[in-house]
Amino acid sequence: MNINFKFGVDYYPEHWPQDRQETDIVLMKKMGLQVVRLAEFSWHKMEPSEGVFDFDWLEQVLPLLDKYDIKVVLGTPTAAPPAWLVEKHPDILPVDSRGRVRGFGGRHHDCQSNPVYRDYVYKIVTAMTERFGTDPRIAGWQTDNEFGNSHEDFCHCSHCRNAFQSWLRVKYCSVDKLNETWGTYFWSQTYDHFEQIPTPKLSPNSHNPSLLLDWKRFRSDLIVDFQKIHTDIIRKNSPGKFITHNFMSFFNVADYFDLARDLDFVSHDQYITGYWIDPEGMSPAELGAVLDHTAGFKNKPFWVMEQQAGQTGWETMGRTPKKGQLALWAFQSIAHGADTVLFFRWRTCTVGTEQYWHGILPHNGVPGRRYDELAAFIKEISPFMPDFEGALNGAEAAILHSYEQNWALEIQPHNSDLDYMEISTDFYEALHERNIPVSFIPSDADFSAFKLIIAPLMFLDLSGVAEKLDMYVKEGGHVVLTPRTGVKTYNNTVQTGAPLPGPYKEMLGLEILDYDCLRDALVDIGSKDGKGKYWWDEITAVSADVYLPAEGKEHTGEPSIAKNRYGNGLAWYMATFPDKELLRRMTGMWIDEAGLTPLDTTPEGVELVRRRATDSDYLFVLNHTENNQKYRPDGSWENLIGSYKLPPFGFALYKSIDC
Repeated sequence: MNINFKFGVDYYPEHWPQDRQETDIVLMKKMGLQVVRLAEFSWHKMEPSEGVFDFDWLEQVLPLLDKYDIKVVLGTPTAAPPAWLVEKHPDILPVDSRGRVRGFGGRHHDCQSNPVYRDYVYKIVTAMTERFGTDPRIAGWQTDNEFGNSHEDFCHCSHCRNAFQSWLRVKYCSVDKLNETWGTYFWSQTYDHFEQIPTPKLSPNSHNPSLLLDWKRFRSDLIVDFQKIHTDIIRKNSPGKFITHNFMSFFNVADYFDLARDLDFVSHDQYITGYWIDPEGMSPAELGAVLDHTAGFKNKPFWVMEQQAGQTGWETMGRTPKKGQLALWAFQSIAHGADTVLFFRWRTCTVGTEQYWHGILPHNGVPGRRYDELAAFIKEISPFMPDFEGALNGAEAAILHSYEQNWALEIQPHNSDLDYMEISTDFYEALHERNIPVSFIPSDADFSAFKLIIAPLMFLDLSGVAEKLDMYVKEGGHVVLTPRTGVKTYNNTVQTGAPLPGPYKEMLGLEILDYDCLRDALVDIGSKDGKGKYWWDEITAVSADVYLPAEGKEHTGEPSIAKNRYGNGLAWYMATFPDKELLRRMTGMWIDEAGLTPLDTTPEGVELVRRRATDSDYLFVLNHTENNQKYRPDGSWENLIGSYKLPPFGFALYKSIDC
């Protein structure tokens, strides 16, 4: 599957007069755009009434796009069911955890388990693919839009309850097995048959944690299954065309590792300022984590299907990007593994919810600073992009990521400030600060490819993971584990077979006989080393060496970190979650012991990213500050773009001379 597109845009010709189309497309061509995404919210436009399909508006714009050699990604429009469908079948509307039916409006007003709705999805996707499946102007397909978005509290209707019960029946076979696994004797919650089991609607007290975790697993599986309706039809009617979906990285309603398996590649929506992120958007490290996480879903490069192109906002707005930031942000996406970038959107909409989610063109359609900045950037970077197409960062450090661990910690975070995603990002930031390339990996990845694996919050005993990490360390790997490791069984009940950290006890060479939830408290670690937060494990060393003792009134003298030589490798354990100062100290220890080599040292605010192609390395240099900066790599690099003098929000690109 040869895809040669580098830049594109999300285009909504149905929002504007037809006589404007060629003007827009000529401007796209001049800008260097090669592909547009169409139709992902246009169900009513394509099916104005039941069974009556009208694709004439697409047939009008496709020849113009083809005239200027711009290809199309078609989106299946199932994130926005039309009003006539809801009027005829109101039971497709989702029900929230309070039992309230959410009405028509916005988007995602649908229940993905509803068989009637699924039938209409089948019909519209079939009609689209029968019409355009073999059309040479169509490059590929996007399924739906941002699966899981707006569905955090959905759906608890009778169809979802029936589907959940069927899912449980397959998993447990008998209700007696389910009762035993969940421990439903607590609070007299024992079920006589599967039909009694509820979805976790609002109740007087908390639901059973095992039910809640299985509900989250079911909900993810439902989304994966719903997507398969799309992919099966597309592969049948549109052979040879790619299929992708626009993910949202750390968004966690669906397990994106599972969702990615049925796609040719994943796409991502990169919004730096979000709706109202204070003060001016996500940090460079947070953005890098989001992008490297996306690369990890299939361990391959990805598309950015929606790259921020201007000021964002619905009811309220974020800051206007400063001069140079739009190009820098797109450059960062490419640096972290995007082979293709589409900007959202072409022209800022004058109606509807997203009137102030600004596109490349302003409301009046006249090209201005955003158009000029991005056009210049595309012209500058495009000639070099084929050289590192397909390349990732060649990381030797990885962060083990699990949606199931995240879900279990959402259910019982213990400390309300403890957040799985935040802890993962903290570790990423500590490595990113030292210009260490990082990969995010699932538990079924090849661990041997990495010198260091950080596995935060291994709360649940996921099948085979403890044994796999044990073997990884025995064979020479280095692993870092954190508090709340080895606490639960796979089914979210507390383990009792061994002292904490459960199945990791021998590898770590320690026991934890007590712990402290640090509510509104910090633990001092040495006079200058930093502080521990959220949690404290009282470590008893068996074979491990211990370091960095606590000082102060509580936990005085107790170690904050342990290191155990195990086989040919090292296993580290932290008794607490470190603040930035302590994490910097610990990260230095892990890097030195694992033999990791930073890309280089840089001034503060200057990011280095590598893409390792077959014959050469490519070094991306990004100045995220508003100040002039200087960074000159050594003589083994050839300059391709920019120079060692980096203006505010400037960037440079280098190619290795001898790889």
